[in-house]
Amino acid sequence: MTRIGMGGVAAGNGFFPATDAEIRAAVQASWDAGVRYFDTSPWYGLGLSERRMGSVLHGLPRQQFTLSTKVGRLLHPSAAADGTDLAMWHDIPPFRHQYDYSAAGVRRSVEDSLQRLGVAQLDIVYIHDISPDNGDMKDRWTEYFDQAKSGAMPELTRMREEGLIKAWGMGVNTLEPALAAFEAADPDIILSATQYSIIRHQDALDRLFPVARTRNASIVVGAPLNAGFLAGRQRYDYRGAMPPDALDKRVRMTRIALDHDVDLRVAALQFASAPDVVAAAIPGARDATQARQNAEALRISIPREFWDALRRDRLIADTAPVPA
Repeated sequence: MTRIGMGGVAAGNGFFPATDAEIRAAVQASWDAGVRYFDTSPWYGLGLSERRMGSVLHGLPRQQFTLSTKVGRLLHPSAAADGTDLAMWHDIPPFRHQYDYSAAGVRRSVEDSLQRLGVAQLDIVYIHDISPDNGDMKDRWTEYFDQAKSGAMPELTRMREEGLIKAWGMGVNTLEPALAAFEAADPDIILSATQYSIIRHQDALDRLFPVARTRNASIVVGAPLNAGFLAGRQRYDYRGAMPPDALDKRVRMTRIALDHDVDLRVAALQFASAPDVVAAAIPGARDATQARQNAEALRISIPREFWDALRRDRLIADTAPVPA
């Protein structure tokens, strides 16, 4: 419903802790600013993101927003699971997670998410993190994909037919699992994180977007700021290590942005939202101020000369769409 959505990593205390009040204020500020797409996951803070976002969303008119979550990890109570081995998440509930891409596991995951979110229906469900960049899987991601192919994918198709969900797809940080899903089944939408940004986009342009268009599917761009990198954070794509070429690009882009009185964060969000196959970009928000800034980003005018300068310096691809 809107080209900018709200991603739920920060709501799960990703990278840094936030209070319940801060996250509720962020969700409400996003809504007040016109955002109508909200994305979360059981994995984000082991249920914390879903509960926090749901505490606001369940009181809003359900037909006026799009809500997505993910499947693939079931949560189990565990007093010993204090999060010390889950470095990305802070101050999380006492649960442990178990991978399960079977039909029964996916059905239970959806039902658990509905309860945490306080809603009766989900708009989109993504099969989450079956990808070679997942440290728990690495080269074994294809084994999990086979389980999803025979379990999660047909079960989500049944849920779509039942009306429990409206659409399903893959939520992954690499291209291979998304492309494999199009070969195996009929996903409606792909949440492609870290693969399409102003810093990195050629592979997605060449390989993923044409397939999505052919299959009449949509793309949601996750981590459009490369997990905060394009907003000045000292991390890149959910990791602390920052590739030298990305650092160099950020410096050069920042210089051009300053020359044209452009905020690079705003430019990055507009760039990620520009392709016709992209339904939305979903930056995270830790508080109301960030939420309002994200929502406002697409309303700010950027001079054409800025994009021309990026192309001239070969910082964005010639074929990459840019805002009108």
